[in-house]
Amino acid sequence: MLVELRQSGSERLIDRLDLVDSPHPGRWFEHNADSYLVLQRRHRYALRLGRYQLVSVVLLVKQQRQPLDARRYRHGWVIGDPSCRFNALSPLLRCAVLPDGPCQACSHHQPRKS
Repeated sequence: MLVELRQSGSERLIDRLDLVDSPHPGRWFEHNADSYLVLQRRHRYALRLGRYQLVSVVLLVKQQRQPLDARRYRHGWVIGDPSCRFNALSPLLRCAVLPDGPCQACSHHQPRKS
């Protein structure tokens, strides 16, 4: 399947790839020794023989190195300690108290209530 990598914001074309599975939003993706965070995924369809068929996927990405403290948790990737109450459970933001981290030195760490 044709996948277009586009810069988030400007939608400047970075590259066109042929991939079996395209990554979902919130995942990191490596291409040509660069690391990207997928922010949005758009599907493009074409009407063929009276039916719509998926033709290509556009990934809006942000060039970003995957943080060392990123880990898989439930729905996808999170930055920092997901057991902390203040963790945003997001690949974009670590937490509200100490967004730049690190979680190990944070004096506000509290266990998440289930």
